[in-house]
Amino acid sequence: MAGDDKRAGGYGGGTVDTVLSVGDVAREAEAIARAVPREEIAALSKGEPIVSLDALHAGYGAMEILHGIDLAVGQGQSLCLVGPNGAGKSTVLHSIFGFTKISSGRVLAGARDITRLSPSEKLRDAGIAYILQDNSVFPDMTVEENLLMGGYLLADQGKAMAAAERIFERYDRLAKRRHERARVLSGGERRLLEISRALIMDPKVLLVDEPSIGLEPRMIDMVFEILADLQRAQGKTILMVEQNAKRGLEFADIGYVLVAGRVALAGEGRALLENPDVGRLFLGG
Repeated sequence: MAGDDKRAGGYGGGTVDTVLSVGDVAREAEAIARAVPREEIAALSKGEPIVSLDALHAGYGAMEILHGIDLAVGQGQSLCLVGPNGAGKSTVLHSIFGFTKISSGRVLAGARDITRLSPSEKLRDAGIAYILQDNSVFPDMTVEENLLMGGYLLADQGKAMAAAERIFERYDRLAKRRHERARVLSGGERRLLEISRALIMDPKVLLVDEPSIGLEPRMIDMVFEILADLQRAQGKTILMVEQNAKRGLEFADIGYVLVAGRVALAGEGRALLENPDVGRLFLGG
């Protein structure tokens, strides 16, 4: 770096005096990690969890990524997972929805063990929907056709149409474009469409992977306003992975810091924002 100025953007915005590499962040995060008691995890859910993980070991093929994860989130709560790259954040969401190989432990919906259900069964029978990190809009289909894809498990397409109409009534941005091909949508509108498509099945729980990725600031504001409305007005439970750790923890009732496939820290989102170690490693100062 030229000269003596060693300030650079941090993980979640802001500036830091010393640039930490990805490896540095991971090593320093491991240094502050502690074993979070299961009772502490459970207490953050404020009662009976709607989704929980019990000592979950999971990964892809022969590679184990999660090493005994406990998690609990209550009805109408939001939970944000932050941590260094490769910590297993998205793997937690993948494991809940059924995209990983689970070697031991359980995924629970309330008191029901749903560990071995398929993703379709988890959506239809347990009310858990997954919103992909990557752009999953079909560009050559209309906005309405994309939206109706969310009802693929419904035997009665009339129910899907009725749900779509409710979404168009709620989100004027989509209603104005309903007959246009999805390729014309802005990044924020595509994200809104992806979220709305997941709502066709009226899920209780939304798994949201990187809602702000690739969006300009005003569109990020819009997406978080939509998620806040779904939580507060409709009682949806939201489990989120968010690259912008500051924004995610500001939004969430509960925050977990993951390190090397384990829960290193857990607390209320606002409390983690005030933790100096979390701030130094993930919030840019």
